[in-house]
Amino acid sequence: MTARHEEIAEALRAAIDREEYTVGSRLPAETELAAQYAVSRGTVRQAVARLTAEGLIGSRQGARRVVLASRRSQSFAELRSFAQWARAMGREATGLVREQGYRPATPEDSIRLHLPAGTPVLHVLRVRALDGEPVLLERTVYADWIAPAVEPIEPDCPSVTQRLHERRGLVFAYGEHVIDAVSAGGRDAELLGVRRTSPLLRVRRVTTTHEGRPVEWSDDRYRSDVVSFSVHNSIGNNALARKPAE
Repeated sequence: MTARHEEIAEALRAAIDREEYTVGSRLPAETELAAQYAVSRGTVRQAVARLTAEGLIGSRQGARRVVLASRRSQSFAELRSFAQWARAMGREATGLVREQGYRPATPEDSIRLHLPAGTPVLHVLRVRALDGEPVLLERTVYADWIAPAVEPIEPDCPSVTQRLHERRGLVFAYGEHVIDAVSAGGRDAELLGVRRTSPLLRVRRVTTTHEGRPVEWSDDRYRSDVVSFSVHNSIGNNALARKPAE
């Protein structure tokens, strides 16, 4: 049975997602929330603590909590797959592999995956959809040591990340993401159902294990009218960095 404070936390998450409480606004006072949900203030504090730990709201003693983020934005505070992010919003994520095959590692593959040039690596082009609507293209290159585990995964698997964890105990522990904007070429436009030259958000990422061993690198392209990104930073912990465009 779900604890009452967890139910309240989920209700508040949903309200934030619906923008009943927008980013920058304040949540109602503890006494108001306690009356609204017919619980004690202690139960409300437990629910609010969950949202604070998730980075959705900010906490300051003696002040009402401020909304910092929404689950509608993909946050890089944690390494979640597209499917995990969609589930957190109560949405359905699907995927379909359109192309897959081994190729010799290019110089870029070698640098990003720490492999000798020419090593066979697995290239996968996957279209991701949200509630049936295509929103993301993933062009992923898997290192030779993990490729045999990726290759037999069914083409419509909703979460390769979860499947690799279940079958191999693989944990995607660290990631570096470079975000920029590109225009949709003919192939991208066809697969995403948008006009040619439509703006896309591109994320080039390299993901590694706890030991720092590269698992994959990917060129992901999102429809900018559907998905946005957020980076939580503070004086004490700033994960956001500026760099010249490549």
